Amino acid sequence: MSHEPGRHQPGRHEPRPSRTPPVRRTRTLTRAEIQAQVRARKEQFDEANEKITARSGRNLVSAILIGVVLAGVMVVSLVVIKELYLVLAVVLVTFGTLELATALRAAKLHVARIPTVFAGVAVVPAAYYWGATGQWLVALAGMLVVTLWRLVEVAVRQPRSQGPRPDARALLKDLGAGIFVQVYVSFLASISVLLLAQEGGQWWVLSFIIVVVLVDVGAYASGLNFGKHPMAPTISPKKTWEGLAGALLAALIGGVLLSILLLGQPWWFGLLFGAVITFTATVGDLSESLLKRDIGIKDMSSWLPGHGGFLDRLDSILPSAAAAYLLWVVFGS
Repeated sequence: MSHEPGRHQPGRHEPRPSRTPPVRRTRTLTRAEIQAQVRARKEQFDEANEKITARSGRNLVSAILIGVVLAGVMVVSLVVIKELYLVLAVVLVTFGTLELATALRAAKLHVARIPTVFAGVAVVPAAYYWGATGQWLVALAGMLVVTLWRLVEVAVRQPRSQGPRPDARALLKDLGAGIFVQVYVSFLASISVLLLAQEGGQWWVLSFIIVVVLVDVGAYASGLNFGKHPMAPTISPKKTWEGLAGALLAALIGGVLLSILLLGQPWWFGLLFGAVITFTATVGDLSESLLKRDIGIKDMSSWLPGHGGFLDRLDSILPSAAAAYLLWVVFGS
């Protein structure tokens, strides 16, 4: 049976025409459009950052960068070579004493900065190499030097170029301020060095600093998201009870983990450790805020963008160092 050409034959399939998907034409963005998008994203980020700054009192980006750098330097100095922490402590005490001595002048309290810095720095190596005895002797000697320096300064001053001599009450305030700087900054900072000098002390120093950071981060995150009830509105309006709750929770969790993993202590010690450091860190922060309020300044300095000054970062660490040392004496020694 013949088939005519062109007629459909059963069992044979004619090839289907291929369907090529349509080509999507993408338009290349111009340089001006890319720059406009970048500016828009930056404006959105800046607006969000300004809202966070207005609510928390900190520049978020600067605070994170500075905090990461400081934390990294501390961790490296403690884990790698303990003596590196001495160098860091000397730097922090130098800037801390200089900041506070300078800030006190806003309250018309004159503290001689040169002897204050040298006396404060001398306590750091004394605590590490000579222990508590050397720490106390050098600290007392430093207070004596600062006091005598101020007395001599007043005695030999030239009234025409430096103004009238302070009266007895003003002089006593100056002397008290000089001693206060030595106790508040250099002596408390040297306690962390005293703890560092003990066997395994670097882990105790690292642990209490980590918990202080957790307190700060926990209070910041919780207060930013849930903060409604001010804790001390006349001293620090940004701090809330919700922030304190977040700080305590973060400190307790971190304290338990550090107690087991680093300190070789039972888990319940971590709860005590976290609770104590939360208390001392919060009191230290509020105390410095009260001090700045009395002096009439916002930050101790502007050397650390987003944080203020070095002392604004040490306010929670200084009293916590004393608490950590006492806990080591009772449970770790």
